[in-house]
Amino acid sequence: MTSAIRKYNNLTQRIITGLLGSAGIIAGVCYSDWTYFAIFFIICLFSLLEFYKLAGLDGMVPQQTFGTICGIFIYGLSFFIEKYSLPGKYYILIFPLISFVYLIKLYKKFERKPFTNIAFTFLGIFYVAVPFSLLNVAAFENGTYNYQIIFGCLFILWASDTGAYFAGTFFGKRKLFERISPKKSWEGFIGGALLALIFAYGLAQFFESLSLLQWMIVGLIIIVGGTFGDLVESLLKRSIEIKDSSNSLPGHGGFLDRFDGLLISAPFIVAYLEIF
Repeated sequence: MTSAIRKYNNLTQRIITGLLGSAGIIAGVCYSDWTYFAIFFIICLFSLLEFYKLAGLDGMVPQQTFGTICGIFIYGLSFFIEKYSLPGKYYILIFPLISFVYLIKLYKKFERKPFTNIAFTFLGIFYVAVPFSLLNVAAFENGTYNYQIIFGCLFILWASDTGAYFAGTFFGKRKLFERISPKKSWEGFIGGALLALIFAYGLAQFFESLSLLQWMIVGLIIIVGGTFGDLVESLLKRSIEIKDSSNSLPGHGGFLDRFDGLLISAPFIVAYLEIF
């Protein structure tokens, strides 16, 4: 499938991959809580693998297998706690599990900077797995699975990305953060923000899980968080001197490239919904 898509130019690849990918994700999110779980399990898994691969390219030696197992465990644990309303005390299981990374390093052959590699193992868990795990809190915001919040967040994020891409391509002149991402512009940011807010307003007309004000605030969080998420991932790639996190998604790069905005937005969205 991907090889067939790659024969087209970059914009066409981006559109085809975006349409097919978003259709599959939305179908999974809307169908049931278990298909939602499976979709984001896969996204979380591949994003973790990409992160640890990038860390390896930069000369680090993180515990890729163990870090991925821990990340997936945290994602699964949060889903079951939220789905079955289990006591929050089960989150304590996370800490003894990730502590095994120290024991694993003790039995590894000599490494020049073992604690640096341990830190990168933890960073993969915190940067990738924790935000995806927090989505489970949003999905079960009202005690039962409700696809509307996840559906809405994804649509607002994609609207922001799409608006920024086209506005930046056709009107972009003033650099947003040239040191980190030379192609991003203020025009692109504004275009993405406008389209995202339009989508947030539209979602409020059909979905009653959140009020209009709440949808607009979530939209603002995604606009700002998504932009910084993109910049943070660009900083990571720039430090390793690569363009994309992988080539698994034609026209988009890798899973980290596609969902980087969600990694920064998700914690703020959940904090807002839970506290306010």
